[in-house]
Amino acid sequence: MRHEQTEILIIGAGPSGSVAAGLLRQQGRQVLVIEKEQFPRFSIGESLLPQSMEYIEAAGFLQDVVEAGFQYKNGAAFQRGEKQTQFDFRDKFSKGWGTTYQVQRADFDHVLAKAAEKAGAEVRYRHQVVTVNVDGERPQVTVLSPEGETYQVSARFLLDASGFGRILPRLLDLETPSAFPLRGAYFTHVQDNIPSGSFDRNKILISVHPEHVDVWFWTIPFSNGRCSQGVVARTEFLERYSGTETERLQAIIAETPTLASLLKDAVWDTPARKLTGYAANVKSLWGPGYALLGNAGEFLDPVFSSGVTIAVKSASLATAAIAREFAGEKVDWQADYADPLKGGVDAFRAFVESWYAGGFQDVIFHQDQSPEIRRMIAAILAGYAWDKQNPYVAEPRRLKTLEQLCAV
Repeated sequence: MRHEQTEILIIGAGPSGSVAAGLLRQQGRQVLVIEKEQFPRFSIGESLLPQSMEYIEAAGFLQDVVEAGFQYKNGAAFQRGEKQTQFDFRDKFSKGWGTTYQVQRADFDHVLAKAAEKAGAEVRYRHQVVTVNVDGERPQVTVLSPEGETYQVSARFLLDASGFGRILPRLLDLETPSAFPLRGAYFTHVQDNIPSGSFDRNKILISVHPEHVDVWFWTIPFSNGRCSQGVVARTEFLERYSGTETERLQAIIAETPTLASLLKDAVWDTPARKLTGYAANVKSLWGPGYALLGNAGEFLDPVFSSGVTIAVKSASLATAAIAREFAGEKVDWQADYADPLKGGVDAFRAFVESWYAGGFQDVIFHQDQSPEIRRMIAAILAGYAWDKQNPYVAEPRRLKTLEQLCAV
């Protein structure tokens, strides 16, 4: 069997893998990326957060993303019945980017992967990792090529950026149940035909079902007149409906008059898909010679579009730790990687849990809002969940107090 060596081996060429590759190439590291699919390929999670732009820029990919022509995004709009509110991410508590893009992930992920290749990383598409061994001096993986050849690669360090594929959690028995209830989603892309002026295409729209506070819809406009449309609910709710995934999605939207009116002229030209049980967690985000990035480690929920931001933040933290190791420093991967990453994830978690319980919805739809608190909330919605200067990041439990005040 053929055997290869590399400095850094990355499993997966999605956002976390490609950004990690770009950051590592800036360190002068030899990088090999093993990707199971052929890009471009469909993926969900199309509404980016401004915080992610910092890491895209740091990886050297900003020009590539800007020139790709994606839909500009400056905030988020919410509607529940007749109540509406919106947040402009440029008016936020934290410093940094206030704008970003809404992207078709097939194109966006391909842009990042090509930028990583341009930076000098080798990306092998349609190559599949089948076994992993981390018990030796160096991590070693066995890979199956598209031609059917099996070969081995050993690396000084291994990064799992396989997303929902969760290669290392599955092969190393790292998976552990998520604390979130079992939820699912129906979603598709449509030609939306929304009349000009009736919809702010610079913002993602989050709509709440009029009778079920924990059922919500995303509407993510793209730059070509299309949008991503989906619904998220507990699986038992979704199973009430019959027909194809498209028919079920349309039926649930029909129960929500504001959204149904917005999409009344939409052309449903792409069959809807179904995703269930997406929330995931692991026993540890790192081990001897390896670390888990993004969704390979933990995925919370799509409601605040935090997935890509967590992914590229994890790439930034992990590659910074790798740089220190290559410089001969002693790295505590729990203290220097896992704990800082978890801090931001836990801040997001508090808001996600509050959203589904209805408390955070009461906060954002409250009529008498403090401008200062709005800016703090806007910062978290923009992805700045690691800014400890923000009281709602430093102490997420403050959200409970705010919920109680708004309920009164």
